[in-house]
Amino acid sequence: MANVTGGTQAKTQVVAPQQTITTDTATGRTTIEDGVVAKIAGIAAREVSGVYALGGGAARMVGAIRDALNTSDLTQGISVEVGETQVAVDVTIVAAYPVSLQKVADDVRAAIHRAMVELVGMDVAEVNVTVNDVHIPSEDDTAAAPEARVL
Repeated sequence: MANVTGGTQAKTQVVAPQQTITTDTATGRTTIEDGVVAKIAGIAAREVSGVYALGGGAARMVGAIRDALNTSDLTQGISVEVGETQVAVDVTIVAAYPVSLQKVADDVRAAIHRAMVELVGMDVAEVNVTVNDVHIPSEDDTAAAPEARVL
């Protein structure tokens, strides 16, 4: 992006794809990577009652493979934009049936907001929640083994 004004040299602004939060104090500097902010948001969202999973269909499929390999992605379904003093979070959830979708979305929003303020130390511009699916428990989810047909 070039900015040319009245005979001055053109200035080019390069934005790194992965921003960080940096705090300078009298005794040093603290830097928090975007991935850490996303991970904290993901953990906060997963702790909300009524959230079955995070992410869309393809992300959940990849997540199931990662879970089988014990390498869970805690940022699945989370997107963050970090500014100098504020953070914006987009989260995609799968709600457990039968819960109030508005209540779950409000609870997720509140949990992420609290985590961003308390743990990251940033103001929250917005938390957008998308309910992508509703998980309906089936008999396969609750039954450990099929019943015997005969005694």
